[in-house]
Amino acid sequence: MNISFAFKNFEASDHLKKYARRRMEKLGRFYGKSAGLEVDVVLTVDKFRHRCEVTVSGEGLHINASEQTSDMYAAIDLVTDKIEAQIKRQVSRVKEQRRKARNAEVDVFTYHLEAEEEAPVVGTERFAPKPLLLDEAIMQLENIGSEFLVFLNAESNRVNVVYRRRAGGYGLIDPVL
Repeated sequence: MNISFAFKNFEASDHLKKYARRRMEKLGRFYGKSAGLEVDVVLTVDKFRHRCEVTVSGEGLHINASEQTSDMYAAIDLVTDKIEAQIKRQVSRVKEQRRKARNAEVDVFTYHLEAEEEAPVVGTERFAPKPLLLDEAIMQLENIGSEFLVFLNAESNRVNVVYRRRAGGYGLIDPVL
């Protein structure tokens, strides 16, 4: 977790810097110490207003919060509480999506591909599919809001397609070559 500080309109004391760093490092407990989180903290003083703005970004995560009080330490505490609440909501949302994906019914279709007459190709798109388990693929399909997702099945090591069915639920295309 990388923490960067910016101070506007004042020189921060060492105690304030240490205090802010300790409070921001506590955010890492939700994602672990090895998580590639970037935390940007901007502390500003305008007359009697002390403002703390925090941006947390990482893998699929972008959280902003700001707080303004008459005391910088209180502003740091309040913004840290806001960020913690947002992270807890994000974590619970991901857990709920995993539960839904685990309980989802999936119809499996297996196709044997044979050489057929070639149709004219309008365009080509290339990408490297990520190795995922089926429930992870369904969860990612929910997150991106698309109709289908092409992925590399981590269990069978084959390229699969998971899609939304019109009647509800999900379908899986598992080609056998």
